[in-house]
Amino acid sequence: MSIGCSPTKSGFSGRRRAGRPLDAAKRQAIIETASHLFFHNGYAATSIEQVAADAGVSKVTIYNQFGDKRALFAAAVECECEKMRGHFSLEAMPQGTIRDRLTAIGEAVVAFLFRPEMTRFDRRIAAETEHEPAIGAAFLEAGPRRMKRAFAAWLQHAHASGDLAIADAELAAEQFVSLCKGMGDLEHRFGTDVTPESCRSRIDGAVRLFLAAYGTAPRGDDDR
Repeated sequence: MSIGCSPTKSGFSGRRRAGRPLDAAKRQAIIETASHLFFHNGYAATSIEQVAADAGVSKVTIYNQFGDKRALFAAAVECECEKMRGHFSLEAMPQGTIRDRLTAIGEAVVAFLFRPEMTRFDRRIAAETEHEPAIGAAFLEAGPRRMKRAFAAWLQHAHASGDLAIADAELAAEQFVSLCKGMGDLEHRFGTDVTPESCRSRIDGAVRLFLAAYGTAPRGDDDR
């Protein structure tokens, strides 16, 4: 990953120990290494010692900077979600109609969620949450909930600018993502091939339904 990731603010981190400030490049290397290991090996199978060895730092450095394994996990999840969050910033959004912009977001959501490593990671987190519920809580707060809030903020801006008419932006965010995933999410999780054509059809349908519910342009004129 080439993006920068901010320190975790999930609220599930352990108490951070005092330590010398870590330079940004080294902190980024730790988070990227942890992200790769967590997403490929799972939470339980990833150790602080392994992250430290692969990142070329001491485990003491990791404990000093992040506090504990759960806080490092939250930072890694946030780092992955930064890839998606960029699509919800006003500066990063593609130019075009509201339909174009919603389509771009739908494509980014599906591409992110349907990655094989994300599917494996979700399965591992679900299994590990049965034994340690706080892991699931950390994942939800650091990832899906933060992304929903970011998307909801974008929808509120679209409402304020007159492109959409939305009373509950967080509910609308959930509805749009659910429409884009459709049955494709379950099919993907349970081993059925999901074709690009079926994804495109679902996203196009999601945008049409979303604009029918929340669009402000006259029917048939929401492409302006």
